[in-house]
Amino acid sequence: MPEKVTKTDQEWRRELTPEQYRVLREKATERPFTGEYDHVFEDGVYRCAGCGAELFRSETKYDSGCGWPAFYAPTSEDAVATEEDTSYFMRRTEVLCAACDGHLGHVFPDGPHPTGLRYCINSAALRLEEE
Repeated sequence: MPEKVTKTDQEWRRELTPEQYRVLREKATERPFTGEYDHVFEDGVYRCAGCGAELFRSETKYDSGCGWPAFYAPTSEDAVATEEDTSYFMRRTEVLCAACDGHLGHVFPDGPHPTGLRYCINSAALRLEEE
């Protein structure tokens, strides 16, 4: 398990951009097809924009056409956490950074092989470290 990152709300507000704060701390969603990483396919590691934890690798990123960066697997089983999300009269599975509990997006069971999963992640929650 990654080491837990705990900060006050004031610390998060100081360290994150307003959009990152809205997404990571208030569980907002950026508009589809507007995120920085939607159509970026450079080699590298996608880290949490809040705490820097490694979340996804570029090899698992694909163009799902959903309007947000999509991955079929996190870097490890303990990189992300999930919980049920029943907001907006829907039943979805929310994806969180396991280290800082930041909201990343949602996971759906309509992805490609080998996992069959689509991790639909907000660009504002990510930082690409190119290799």
